Amino acid sequence: MVTTEQTYQARVAALSTSAVSDALDRLGIAGQALGIAPLDRNFRLVGRAWTLRYGPVGQDRGSVGDYIDDLGPNDVVVLDNQGRLDATVWGDLLTTTAHHRGVAGTVIDGVCRDVDRSLTLRYPIFSRGNWMRTGKDRVRVEATQVPVSIGGIRVEPGDLLLGDGDGLVVLPASRADDVLTAAEEIERAEDAIRAAIENGATLLEARRAVGYHDLQTRSGRTS
Repeated sequence: MVTTEQTYQARVAALSTSAVSDALDRLGIAGQALGIAPLDRNFRLVGRAWTLRYGPVGQDRGSVGDYIDDLGPNDVVVLDNQGRLDATVWGDLLTTTAHHRGVAGTVIDGVCRDVDRSLTLRYPIFSRGNWMRTGKDRVRVEATQVPVSIGGIRVEPGDLLLGDGDGLVVLPASRADDVLTAAEEIERAEDAIRAAIENGATLLEARRAVGYHDLQTRSGRTS
């Protein structure tokens, strides 16, 4: 029997970030993570957020964490490194371990390194880029499984994440049903527009038939 969680995962996986972005706009939810992109445009990521927040080291050396051994399938590692580009918090050994454990992917508000391992294993990483300089003795783990900021968007443990070639969107767990329902409606409408065009309709006619210009209009607003 398909569980509720499996149903959520399948529904999210069937969508594009563009459709979800439009649905978020319709519902007035901020969920588009600015500046967070996949290492490979073919990467797709779907799963639940497992969060970690970093901060700068103090007098002690701190730790970058050995958390990865506790994660598994459907978990997405979400690392808030405050957008730092000068010190990485993810590399070869973490990628290898995460891939081995079936972790769904990694999201970093910051940079990663050892990208060849990610590309070889086809392990999805979404970040602000990559650079080789280690975060050891530069950053430390401040907290795990707490609300974090990714691309200016609040991410809470258990939120649903979807990533593709266009970037990353966050579906708050408390509004996931609303977002998915709206996104599915938007995708059906756009599928109908494409089919109409292929059958000879003009773009204007096809869009008008499904009310295209109102699809992402904020609920309660008139266009």
